[in-house]
Amino acid sequence: MFRGRRRSRVGALEEAPPENPKAAAEPERVLLRGIFEIRRESCDVALGERALRWRRIQPELPAGGTRHDLLSKEESLELEDIFSVKLKRRCWAKHPGRDTLLGITLFICLKEQRNKLKDSTLDLINFSEDHCDIWFRQFKKILDGFTSRPKALKILLNPQSHRKESVHVYYEKVEPLLKLAGIETDVTRSTNALAHSLFGTPHVVTATMHIILGHIRSVDVCTFSSAGKLLCFGFSAMFGFGGRTLALAEKYRWMSPSQRRDFAIIKALAKLKPEDCKISFLLAGCSQNKQERKSQRSAESDCGGHWQTIQGQFLNISIMAMPCPCSMAPRGFTPDTRLHNGSMALRVVRNTTRSEFVKHLKRHSSVKNQFNFPFVETYIIEEVKIHPKSNSNGYSPQEEGGNHTTASEHGFPWNVDGDLMEAASEVHIRLHPRLIRLYGGSLEEMNDCKVACDCI
Repeated sequence: MFRGRRRSRVGALEEAPPENPKAAAEPERVLLRGIFEIRRESCDVALGERALRWRRIQPELPAGGTRHDLLSKEESLELEDIFSVKLKRRCWAKHPGRDTLLGITLFICLKEQRNKLKDSTLDLINFSEDHCDIWFRQFKKILDGFTSRPKALKILLNPQSHRKESVHVYYEKVEPLLKLAGIETDVTRSTNALAHSLFGTPHVVTATMHIILGHIRSVDVCTFSSAGKLLCFGFSAMFGFGGRTLALAEKYRWMSPSQRRDFAIIKALAKLKPEDCKISFLLAGCSQNKQERKSQRSAESDCGGHWQTIQGQFLNISIMAMPCPCSMAPRGFTPDTRLHNGSMALRVVRNTTRSEFVKHLKRHSSVKNQFNFPFVETYIIEEVKIHPKSNSNGYSPQEEGGNHTTASEHGFPWNVDGDLMEAASEVHIRLHPRLIRLYGGSLEEMNDCKVACDCI
């Protein structure tokens, strides 16, 4: 970020001697000092250990003149916001192979608005080859010191996502930035890519800049298992209405994503049915000693017997380890959920009338509290076991024109991070605090995230 502040002028020297460590006024050691033209103005530039600072050089006044503004405003750029540096040259069409040095170009990351980043440039103009070479090598040394930044990436592209434009978006907006940052890439196309956002915004440049700058965060992740077998990892899941809606949408892949979603919601609402379930869950924070819990774990008794059980008919069951904002729920399905606090939200919607359930769904798109209904219950948990008692009211492919099989053969449909998962029996969901490290913004920004992203 560019910053401005008022300070005394710095000397225009090529190499700066080490600063006096006892000087409290200059806590940051200056590595280089020199003169560059920045935005068409001659500037005194100082390269420190953490920031690049510059101040416009005031013109000399004639004898007897008066100076009204003795101090010019100092501007600065944090070095951690620089992701590439190149020598700026002018090429001549009439003389191929011959060019003229103009200076140095810094490729930088700027915060455009909340959670949104953009790439930009800052030119340091100076025609001296020796002068620019010293600064260029120092900038390269600084960039090489950011060890958390990736050197190579395996990119998984889902050609079906974003109205089948994901491949075009990648090659137009993402790959040029990765190449500019000197990151080697190997691209693989997949119809089941792990393509979840962790950046507080679906803005593709923001996601790319977080990767380039090496912004790595530790986040919670859930495991989904059934009958002792691991099914998948994930961050959120829906069972009941949410699962059946996704199962319906998957049958109409020829539609656009928005049409497919709207059609599936309307059809699921037309055949709205509850699931008869038993839900056992472990409240969050009931034990401080995680290792002791693991050693004493049993099938139905954990955390000193603090498992709670509810049962009945439920229209929808959601388990969220993140807020999950989207176009249908700008604040998220669980706005108060955090990605890194060792807990997840269990929200159950008990059986009610279709009109009341629709009111509940519409609340997600407004600022009103979507949980303020007598048939909606929310618990903050660490583990949960969901056991459908029967499939009499469950999803059946026969109803949707599918093959003549029952839910007991293929399992009940689950929506796990937007992917369809089927399980025929009890599903055990367990949260693992800060289990994986992903590229993304600060933990505060991540609390506004949409989904998660794993790009390597």
